[in-house]
Amino acid sequence: MKTLERIAIVALSAAIMITSCGNAGARNAGDSSQGKKTKAVVELNSDDFNKLVYDMNVEGVEYLGTLPAIVDFTATWCGPCQRIAPVLDELAAEYDGQIVIYKVDIDKERELAKAFNISSIPAVLYIPLDGEPVITIGSRGKEKFKKEIETILLTPEE
Repeated sequence: MKTLERIAIVALSAAIMITSCGNAGARNAGDSSQGKKTKAVVELNSDDFNKLVYDMNVEGVEYLGTLPAIVDFTATWCGPCQRIAPVLDELAAEYDGQIVIYKVDIDKERELAKAFNISSIPAVLYIPLDGEPVITIGSRGKEKFKKEIETILLTPEE
């Protein structure tokens, strides 16, 4: 009986975690506790990616955006991905007008993940307007994200 009780407790705990973490990154663009609109992370499918980031159907890949960008390669089942989702939402609001932040669900967009050789997540692709894109792997806190944004995306190359 003790084993069944443990299994029930573990199952209940997992259900609570999934429920609370499943919406960790979900926030509408208009949500804000102060009533003002904030910029949110935009989820991309491959068609949107080809229009807004890189057109993977043409030779000579060139960034299509007008602002530096972050692309978060994520999955709903990935705990570290769910932990950084609200951080990226906050950064999207803080850096509104300076950068744009996208996310790509690797389970829905396997070809995009394959094109960028994504084998571990979270994987974050930084795309500056000038210079080469940089990809980082693993979870990070807000301060590390801010440092990477400032050095990779917002500091002009000399």
